[in-house]
Amino acid sequence: MSKIAVNFFNEDLKYTLKQKTRIRTWLLATITKEGYALEELNFILCSDEYLLKMNQEYLDHDTYTDVITFDNSETPKTIVGDIFISMERIQENAKAFKCSVFEELCRVMVHGTLHILGYKDKSKADKTLMTQKEDQYLGLLAENKVPTK
Repeated sequence: MSKIAVNFFNEDLKYTLKQKTRIRTWLLATITKEGYALEELNFILCSDEYLLKMNQEYLDHDTYTDVITFDNSETPKTIVGDIFISMERIQENAKAFKCSVFEELCRVMVHGTLHILGYKDKSKADKTLMTQKEDQYLGLLAENKVPTK
Protein backbone atom coordinates (compact mmCIF):
# COMPACT_ATOMS: atom_id res chain seq x y z
CA MET A 1 0.00 0.00 0.00
CA SER A 2 1.35 3.42 -0.89
CA LYS A 3 1.84 6.13 1.71
CA ILE A 4 -1.19 8.32 2.27
CA ALA A 5 -0.12 11.84 1.28
CA VAL A 6 -1.48 13.66 4.33
CA ASN A 7 1.30 15.54 6.10
CA PHE A 8 1.45 17.38 9.40
CA PHE A 9 3.74 20.29 10.22
CA ASN A 10 4.19 22.80 13.05
CA GLU A 11 4.93 26.44 12.38
CA ASP A 12 6.07 28.64 15.29
CA LEU A 13 4.78 26.30 18.01
CA LYS A 14 5.33 22.83 19.41
CA TYR A 15 2.41 20.43 19.27
CA THR A 16 2.53 16.67 19.05
CA LEU A 17 -0.36 15.28 17.05
CA LYS A 18 -1.36 11.81 18.18
CA GLN A 19 -2.82 9.03 16.00
CA LYS A 20 -1.44 10.42 12.74
CA THR A 21 -1.90 7.16 10.84
CA ARG A 22 -5.57 6.90 11.79
CA ILE A 23 -6.18 10.57 10.97
CA ARG A 24 -4.55 10.05 7.57
CA THR A 25 -6.73 7.01 6.89
CA TRP A 26 -9.86 8.88 8.01
CA LEU A 27 -9.16 11.93 5.85
CA LEU A 28 -8.41 9.72 2.84
CA ALA A 29 -11.75 7.94 3.41
CA THR A 30 -13.50 11.33 3.59
CA ILE A 31 -11.93 12.49 0.33
CA THR A 32 -12.67 9.19 -1.41
CA LYS A 33 -16.32 9.16 -0.27
CA GLU A 34 -16.70 12.61 -1.83
CA GLY A 35 -15.46 11.23 -5.17
CA TYR A 36 -12.03 12.85 -5.14
CA ALA A 37 -8.50 11.48 -5.35
CA LEU A 38 -5.84 12.53 -2.86
CA GLU A 39 -2.53 13.75 -4.23
CA GLU A 40 -1.26 15.77 -1.25
CA LEU A 41 -2.82 17.47 1.74
CA ASN A 42 -0.70 19.39 4.27
CA PHE A 43 -1.89 20.47 7.70
CA ILE A 44 0.18 23.23 9.26
CA LEU A 45 -0.49 23.79 12.97
CA CYS A 46 0.43 27.30 14.04
CA SER A 47 -0.24 30.18 16.45
CA ASP A 48 -2.99 32.81 16.33
CA GLU A 49 -0.48 35.47 15.28
CA TYR A 50 0.91 33.37 12.44
CA LEU A 51 -2.59 32.69 11.08
CA LEU A 52 -3.65 36.33 11.56
CA LYS A 53 -0.73 37.45 9.39
CA MET A 54 -1.72 34.94 6.71
CA ASN A 55 -5.34 36.10 6.90
CA GLN A 56 -4.23 39.70 6.42
CA GLU A 57 -1.71 38.98 3.67
CA TYR A 58 -3.60 36.47 1.54
CA LEU A 59 -7.28 37.10 2.27
CA ASP A 60 -7.33 40.78 3.27
CA HIS A 61 -9.11 39.88 6.53
CA ASP A 62 -7.94 41.48 9.77
CA THR A 63 -9.43 38.88 12.10
CA TYR A 64 -8.33 35.83 14.02
CA THR A 65 -9.60 32.54 12.65
CA ASP A 66 -9.21 28.85 13.38
CA VAL A 67 -8.47 27.68 9.84
CA ILE A 68 -7.35 28.93 6.43
CA THR A 69 -7.46 26.60 3.44
CA PHE A 70 -5.49 26.86 0.21
CA ASP A 71 -6.64 24.69 -2.68
CA ASN A 72 -3.62 24.13 -4.94
CA SER A 73 -5.30 21.52 -7.15
CA GLU A 74 -4.77 21.81 -10.88
CA THR A 75 -6.64 18.65 -11.89
CA PRO A 76 -10.40 18.32 -11.36
CA LYS A 77 -11.43 15.92 -8.57
CA THR A 78 -7.83 15.72 -7.30
CA ILE A 79 -6.87 17.14 -3.92
CA VAL A 80 -3.68 19.17 -3.45
CA GLY A 81 -3.85 21.68 -0.64
CA ASP A 82 -2.54 23.33 2.48
CA ILE A 83 -4.65 23.81 5.60
CA PHE A 84 -3.35 26.15 8.30
CA ILE A 85 -4.87 25.72 11.77
CA SER A 86 -4.45 27.93 14.84
CA MET A 87 -3.91 25.69 17.84
CA GLU A 88 -4.77 28.59 20.15
CA ARG A 89 -8.22 28.88 18.51
CA ILE A 90 -8.61 25.09 18.72
CA GLN A 91 -7.84 25.11 22.44
CA GLU A 92 -10.24 28.00 23.13
CA ASN A 93 -12.99 26.47 21.01
CA ALA A 94 -12.57 23.09 22.73
CA LYS A 95 -13.24 24.77 26.08
CA ALA A 96 -16.21 26.72 24.70
CA PHE A 97 -17.74 23.64 23.02
CA LYS A 98 -16.91 21.38 25.98
CA CYS A 99 -14.97 18.85 23.94
CA SER A 100 -11.38 17.65 23.84
CA VAL A 101 -8.70 19.51 21.90
CA PHE A 102 -8.34 16.39 19.74
CA GLU A 103 -12.06 16.39 18.87
CA GLU A 104 -12.04 20.08 17.97
CA LEU A 105 -8.85 19.69 15.95
CA CYS A 106 -10.42 16.82 13.99
CA ARG A 107 -13.53 18.91 13.34
CA VAL A 108 -11.43 21.77 11.98
CA MET A 109 -9.30 19.37 9.92
CA VAL A 110 -12.37 17.92 8.23
CA HIS A 111 -13.85 21.43 7.88
CA GLY A 112 -10.76 22.58 5.98
CA THR A 113 -10.79 19.40 3.90
CA LEU A 114 -14.45 19.98 3.01
CA HIS A 115 -13.53 23.48 1.79
CA ILE A 116 -10.97 21.95 -0.58
CA LEU A 117 -13.70 19.53 -1.70
CA GLY A 118 -15.78 22.55 -2.72
CA TYR A 119 -18.08 23.07 0.26
CA LYS A 120 -18.78 26.65 1.36
CA ASP A 121 -19.97 28.07 4.68
CA LYS A 122 -20.89 31.70 4.04
CA SER A 123 -24.68 31.34 3.70
CA LYS A 124 -26.93 29.75 6.31
CA ALA A 125 -27.82 26.85 3.97
CA ASP A 126 -24.15 26.26 3.10
CA LYS A 127 -23.16 26.35 6.77
CA THR A 128 -25.90 23.82 7.62
CA LEU A 129 -24.67 21.45 4.91
CA MET A 130 -21.04 21.93 5.99
CA THR A 131 -21.93 21.09 9.61
CA GLN A 132 -23.87 18.00 8.48
CA LYS A 133 -20.85 16.84 6.46
CA GLU A 134 -18.50 17.51 9.40
CA ASP A 135 -20.74 15.43 11.67
CA GLN A 136 -21.02 12.66 9.06
CA TYR A 137 -17.25 12.34 8.68
CA LEU A 138 -16.56 12.73 12.41
CA GLY A 139 -18.90 9.75 12.75
CA LEU A 140 -16.68 7.86 10.34
CA LEU A 141 -13.70 8.76 12.52
CA ALA A 142 -15.52 7.40 15.57
CA GLU A 143 -16.37 4.18 13.70
CA ASN A 144 -12.65 3.71 13.06
CA LYS A 145 -12.20 3.91 16.82
CA VAL A 146 -9.69 6.75 16.66
CA PRO A 147 -9.23 7.90 20.27
CA THR A 148 -10.67 11.33 20.99
CA LYS A 149 -8.79 12.00 24.22
